[in-house]
Amino acid sequence: MNNIVKNIAIWLIVALVLMTVFNQFGVKKAAETQVVYSQFIDEVKQGRIAKVTIDGRVLRGETRDGKPFNTYAPSDPWLVSDLLKNGVIVAAKPDEEPSLLMNIFVSWFPMLLLIGVWVFFMRQMQGGGKGGAFSFGKSKARLLDENNNQIPFADLVRRIADMEEIFFNTACVFNKTVPLIPVKMFHTAF
Repeated sequence: MNNIVKNIAIWLIVALVLMTVFNQFGVKKAAETQVVYSQFIDEVKQGRIAKVTIDGRVLRGETRDGKPFNTYAPSDPWLVSDLLKNGVIVAAKPDEEPSLLMNIFVSWFPMLLLIGVWVFFMRQMQGGGKGGAFSFGKSKARLLDENNNQIPFADLVRRIADMEEIFFNTACVFNKTVPLIPVKMFHTAF
């Protein structure tokens, strides 16, 4: 049960990171047309602009035809007065500042994720899992001496004799199944 929860948590973290990366670097379709600032001022003076929302230096708005647009405004102290003079509805948004908690999360999350992955792999290598990553190199050999020998010499001789008999019988069966090499061919090959 514990391994299942751990695997699900790892896959959820991987999916979350991938979604964040794709959302961050994904292509965003712009429904608004980008307008040069001088063209924007000309359209304001001609009365083609209906409303404008000022978001910092970014100006978003609608023409009288209902088409959305956006532009970037340089520091123009007379911008708002020119817009109001030409009958444009002006709205302003305050600058959005991310919360302190979000700043901490965005700046520390990648580092904490790397540390977590590093700790996970270190625990696996030290044998935290079943056997660990390098458990294949652990020797299971035991040191035997004269006092701790559990197999008597007579049994050892009998086992060796049995192994020789098995080997001899196998060799005889093998020789019966392999066709004999002609002697003449044998002499010419060597």
